[in-house]
Amino acid sequence: VPKAIKYLFDFLDLQAANMGISDPDVLHTWKTNSLFLRFWVNVIKNPEFVFDIHKSATVDSCLSVISQAYIDACSTSEAKYTKDTPSSKLLYVNEVRQYKNDIRRFYNTVQSSPRPDNQEMDEYFRAAIQPAQALFSTDAALYELFKYTVQYSDDTVAALREHDLSDQALLFQTIAETLK
Repeated sequence: VPKAIKYLFDFLDLQAANMGISDPDVLHTWKTNSLFLRFWVNVIKNPEFVFDIHKSATVDSCLSVISQAYIDACSTSEAKYTKDTPSSKLLYVNEVRQYKNDIRRFYNTVQSSPRPDNQEMDEYFRAAIQPAQALFSTDAALYELFKYTVQYSDDTVAALREHDLSDQALLFQTIAETLK
């Protein structure tokens, strides 16, 4: 089990305990929303977020069906299928049942795995970001912020005037002069 997931799920368990929430469906929903639905369904439904690709309408429809199957598998309630159920939902009925079991088993595995301590998590995150640190430049980020600020300088100055921040050392005039 990835340490970050264990850490997140333990955090959610702790928050539930602190708030007196004992309903397992609430915890399941929190965990599902934080990992499966917010991350994996987004990646499945929108691969262009991760990959430099164009998604055709046909591919989009197919990915929507797959995403919906994944969403259904994450639900704590059992789906009721009728003659009015869309055929797209019926495509993966058997898989959804299996995925529900897989998700429950995954949650049990995460819960039974040892909890990482804060030092271990700090080392884990440092190691995870180490390879990417060279890819980011503070100067480049500041330059991008500056370009954005210049592009919206009139709006920024107007907003500052509107909120009457002029008393704070004529902040809006300084910003306006800097951006012009």
